[in-house]
Amino acid sequence: MSVISLINMKGGVGKTTLAINIGDCLASRHEKKVLLIDVDPQFNCSQSLMSPDDYIKYLKEEGDTIINVFERSKRPIANTVEGIQDKKNKELVDVTPIEVRNNLFLLPGNLELYRMEMSPGEGREYKLSKYITATTEKHEFDIVIIDTPPTPSIWMTSALLASNYYIIPVKPDPMSFTGIDLLESIIEDKKQNFDLKIECLGLVLTMVEANTRVYNGVIETISNSNKWSSLKFTKEIPKRTEIAREQLNQKFILDNNDEKSKIALTGLVSEILAKI
Repeated sequence: MSVISLINMKGGVGKTTLAINIGDCLASRHEKKVLLIDVDPQFNCSQSLMSPDDYIKYLKEEGDTIINVFERSKRPIANTVEGIQDKKNKELVDVTPIEVRNNLFLLPGNLELYRMEMSPGEGREYKLSKYITATTEKHEFDIVIIDTPPTPSIWMTSALLASNYYIIPVKPDPMSFTGIDLLESIIEDKKQNFDLKIECLGLVLTMVEANTRVYNGVIETISNSNKWSSLKFTKEIPKRTEIAREQLNQKFILDNNDEKSKIALTGLVSEILAKI
């Protein structure tokens, strides 16, 4: 079983789009049993995989979300008759993801993650790793993909601690690329502080408009980099308005009629599988 985090500190680079489409391709084309975990408090991954009505219904029916992983094992509940009582929360092994497509499962995000107080050193940053171990043993997932927030936070740290690998989606423009070295320095710092054993699978260029001056400039920068030139994936995800539009209708790249996008995605996933 492999755990892969999609990470970038800049928003709007196609991180969530890449996460859900890699997951869908692994499930549909490679017959892998895949779990997507939405650790981003903005829960964009969940919104792309569940309609608003379905998500609200899921919450009303007390379906599990990422909150169930990070909440304390007990929490105080006020009772006007019996006073303060401790309510025991679910065991991690009982936190159940939802199947959104054949072989593709999701542990949805939750906006309430913003309100959850969790400090470094408290120990709860390891709960995601423990949950993945428990749920993988129970459900026999082949690959787990984590969609992370675009900020260096305790949630990102939790994802890194739980992962074997990480992928960096990059929009080919100077603003998106400049933060990559900073991201790497943060990850290296986490490796030292937490004794992380995690490997960078590489950079994926997203929203690509090939042969433009900006694109060519970024390609030149990558080619001249001792570190990133060997880590760039061959396949690049082209910019397509249809991808973004249909994503909110719970449709994937492999559902659309754009052959170039399909070829790029399937080639990228084959590269990922070869690397892991």
